[in-house]
Amino acid sequence: MADYIVRATAGNHQIRAFAATTRDLVEHARQAHNTSPVATAALGRLLTAGGMMGIMMKGEEDLLTIKIQGSGPIEGLTVTADSKGNVKGYAYNPGVMLPPNEFGKLDVGGAVGEGVLSVIQDIGLKEPYVGQTILVGGEIAEDLTYYYANSEQTPSSVALGVLMNKDNTVKQAGGFIIQLLPGASEEMIELLEKRLGEIHSVTSLLEEGKTPEMILTYILGGLGLEIMEQTPVQFTCNCDKARVEKALISIGRKELEEMIEDGKSIEVNCHFCNKHYEFTVEDLSDLYEKAK
Repeated sequence: MADYIVRATAGNHQIRAFAATTRDLVEHARQAHNTSPVATAALGRLLTAGGMMGIMMKGEEDLLTIKIQGSGPIEGLTVTADSKGNVKGYAYNPGVMLPPNEFGKLDVGGAVGEGVLSVIQDIGLKEPYVGQTILVGGEIAEDLTYYYANSEQTPSSVALGVLMNKDNTVKQAGGFIIQLLPGASEEMIELLEKRLGEIHSVTSLLEEGKTPEMILTYILGGLGLEIMEQTPVQFTCNCDKARVEKALISIGRKELEEMIEDGKSIEVNCHFCNKHYEFTVEDLSDLYEKAK
């Protein structure tokens, strides 16, 4: 099943909901960055959230960036998403290894540690909107739930999960975001809290073969659930050699001259997709001329 996100409404428009299946996306990231199991879980959760949060934006050119900076050995994570289901991201220390936590699960919270979550929304205004909160556990879903409540004043339930195979490939990945809209009744809030309290984990639902639509039906069935749209989601990086050339030109002639004098080719890596771009001394000389 190809990865996708569904957008829905329920409770006579008192609730908006998103659910995603992202196994291929997370496996692509794992292969691109050679992430350890715990780094795959951490990055996979944030990529899944980024995809859902990205399609909440309305503009064709809108861009969302989520950054986590933590005290744990993974050091941090960055994910960028647009409004069309294109997502990319990386872990600062992709090879981090940790023993399982006390529940026998991948210790994402231990890998992330204490720190700050930042959400940057570039929606075409003069300055992007930046929301920031502390990490409340480093498990990412709980941190985003806290972010929505405190930075955007939107009561939300965020669930994210990545399940690994024994060979460390990705078996399941996905999640949901369910939000109460202004004016939601106390009765609706209580009903939703009860439904959410009955869910063990999102990966267990995916393991049962539930699609995003089925997951939302499981949670919101009987509350007037209406599926609005389905959007494909994929790991997409828009880097290319021309962009890297512009970046090299921007560092200035002095730095380029030093590289040329060194007499060796250089290799530039894209953080997001780990693609390598090689520039010979001759290439650097051409860029030096363009930097005049």
